[in-house]
Order: sequence, then structure tokens, then C-alpha cells
Amino acid sequence: MSVLVRFAPSPTGKLHVGNIRVALINFLLAGGRAENLILRYDDTDFERSKQEHVDDIARDLRWLGIEWGQTFYQSQRLDLYNAARDKLIAAGRLYPCYETAEELEYMRNRQRMRGKPPIYDRSALSLTPEQIAAYQAEGRRPHWRFRLVDGDIRWTDLVRGDCTYDAAHLADPVVIREDGTYLYMLPSAIDDADMGITHVVRGEDHVTNTAVQIQMFEALGAAVPAFAHLPLLVGADGKGLSKRLGSLSMGDLRGQGIEPLSICSLLARLGSSEAIDLTDSMDALVAAFEITHFGRSTPRFDPAELERLNQKLLHHLPWEAAQARLHALGCAQATEAFWEAVRGNLTVFADVTEWYQVVYTVSGPLPGVEVDPAFRQAALTCLPDGVWTQETWKQWTDAVKAATGAKGKDLFLPLRRLLTGHDHGPELKALLPLIGRDRVLARLAG
Repeated sequence: MSVLVRFAPSPTGKLHVGNIRVALINFLLAGGRAENLILRYDDTDFERSKQEHVDDIARDLRWLGIEWGQTFYQSQRLDLYNAARDKLIAAGRLYPCYETAEELEYMRNRQRMRGKPPIYDRSALSLTPEQIAAYQAEGRRPHWRFRLVDGDIRWTDLVRGDCTYDAAHLADPVVIREDGTYLYMLPSAIDDADMGITHVVRGEDHVTNTAVQIQMFEALGAAVPAFAHLPLLVGADGKGLSKRLGSLSMGDLRGQGIEPLSICSLLARLGSSEAIDLTDSMDALVAAFEITHFGRSTPRFDPAELERLNQKLLHHLPWEAAQARLHALGCAQATEAFWEAVRGNLTVFADVTEWYQVVYTVSGPLPGVEVDPAFRQAALTCLPDGVWTQETWKQWTDAVKAATGAKGKDLFLPLRRLLTGHDHGPELKALLPLIGRDRVLARLAG
């Protein structure tokens, strides 16, 4: 069976890790084939939807390596929705309601007091023409509800398994506002039906919506797609991410230097039975993907895990992949030997600039380094002549040890500070030949 899926973000803000997880899993379910993924902007909230968010969403998806075929905007498909609306009205599945928000709240409270579920009582269906005329004379405009048919609504969810909802326990949802604009559920079902979507993958907060939309598909005479509802992400502490999503947007993670493959490696397996580890490529993620590997347990998104994956990616990033990026950062003198020496100490790629300065640009003594003057002089006196190789570091430290009696941390830490200004970093046997004798002499002479 061919798969056609869609990612339908609302362009009212930035994509965050929760959105991207859904987009990525849709793309993986589509076999990594752009033609099997539709990008559909849910932009019927005309006040909050912005072109800048549309542009950001497309940029973020492409940055992550998620490609799609067709792009649709719900704001451009109103004629289709209106035609379906008229069909459903004629079939008695949409009906007008005139209650105010206050009247609806009173109705719900009264039902709670009677021990009944606080769902709409369908009182609008019994309005007389005179009552409707009176409401209209008051200036009231109707909102429209979709009428559910009593009975069980069943489907086999690709993540949650068998699902059953009793329609009698669900409220007829409002699908059209008083001003004639559409809410989420009806246009979404109309689009899925019109586009031939075969699988709908989304968060578990849409499970009840799915029960309602299954009846919408049936009322429209359309095939019902398969559904997969993913548990929502929480933080490492088990608390919801909602208050922290501002710092977990793709733009922010990109600004922090997180690599796209690190993000995809984590989100593609978070909440599944697969071990979380760095993958070689998006193609490898596609090849290993199985939607049935996801379970109902709540996955925890831990930024520390993302940082670990990012470090692992950089620590194994080959010179061929790093060279152009180094030059783009202004590290024009960087060599393959330099990259191999420093990559194991990077958390994000931009960290490389600090070691580039240590190796290539700082010519004099490093500021803020305090070392015993006698030790500094001994290090200077023992500095080897000739061509420096990775063996030079051991020759030098053996000589300094013999001259000063220092050993262990008391030997290596002051030398590291004199050469790099840091207490930790790349192996000095690899760094020392790159810094070169002239720069080392200048730093020791300080």
C-alpha cells in the first residue's frame, strides 16, 4: 500500500521539538520520499497566521532534511470547505446554534450538578422558527455544530492499539464560528479526504478529535485513513514542555549550534523501543523506521541527551565534511591535523574557533595565566629544537620533569595553561606541533 501523509502546522509561531517530532515521523513513515509528504498550512486563523512563520517553518524543515512534495494553504481552500459545509447541512449533519458563551457555561454547570457529562444537549435542534427569528432580531449569528451519530466509534491505532469511543459521551463539536470562519476539525477532515491521505500521524491530544473526524469522513463519503497518536513529550523532570518551548524552537536550537542530524537522531527514536543513538544519515533513519515500535509511555526530552548526540556527531565528523564549514567560520589556516586534534573537544561546531585562536592567532603570552616563574623558565630552557612531531610533547615533559621534579598534575597542568590558557582541552601531543615553536617560545617568554 502506498503511503501519503501530511504535516499540517499552524503558521502562528515557531516550530518546536514537539512539532518537529511529528513532522519527522511523518517523513519517515513516507519512506523519506518527498512526494509522499504534503505540507499543509493550517492558516485559517487569519489574525495570528503570518508569512514570516510560513517561511520559518519551511526553512526549519529543510534544515533538518525533511522534504515534501506539494504545499497547500487552507486559507486558499475555502470554496472546498463551503461546498462540503452545504452538503453536510443538507444531510442534517451540521446544524445552527445560537447560545452565547455564558449560556453554554450555564448549561454545562447544570449538567454537572445532575451528574451528567457536560456535553452539548442539542437544544438548538428543537428551536422553533419563531425562536430563531427572535435570536436573529437580537443580532445573534449562529455557530454550527457537527451532529454525531450515536454508537461506538472504533479504530485500530498504530500506536495505541484498539480504540473505542461512545459517541453519546462526546459533544457535537463546533466547526464554524459565528463569523463564518472554520475551526480546525472540519477543514482538516475535508482536506485529508480530498488529498487522499492514507495515514494521519499526530499527538495523543488529538485522540478524541479522531473519534469525531471518523464520523466526518463517513459523512463526506470518504475513506477513513489509518491513525497513529504519539504520546506528548515532557521534560527530563517529567513536567510538560509548554513553558519551555520558547527555548526549544528549531531556530533557537540552530542558534545554539545543535546539528540537524543530532535532533533527528533523538526525535526519531524517542518514545520507541529503539535505543537512542546517533545515526549516520537521514537515509539510515528511514531504513530503520517502524511506526509500530512506538509505545504509549510518555517520552522525556532531555537537552543533555541532545548535547551528547551532538558531541558524538562532531567527534566523528570527517575532515571532508568540516573543511568548508571551518573556512566559513574564518578558520582559513585550519588543516586536517588541526581538525582531528580538536574535534574531540567540541560540543557545538562553533567551539572550534576558540581552539583555532589558541593554535593560529595568539602570538604572545596568554592573559590571566599565573605559573611559578621558575617553572616557566625551566619549561623555556627545556624546549626541544628541531622539527616537532607528536613525540615532541613527551620529550619536552620528560625534560621539564627532570629539571623541576614536578610530575602528574603539577607538571602537565601548568604547561597546558601556558600553552592554551585552559585547564583542559585537546591532547597536547597533537596540539604542540600545530602551535609551533615560535608561538610556544612567545608564550613561555611572558
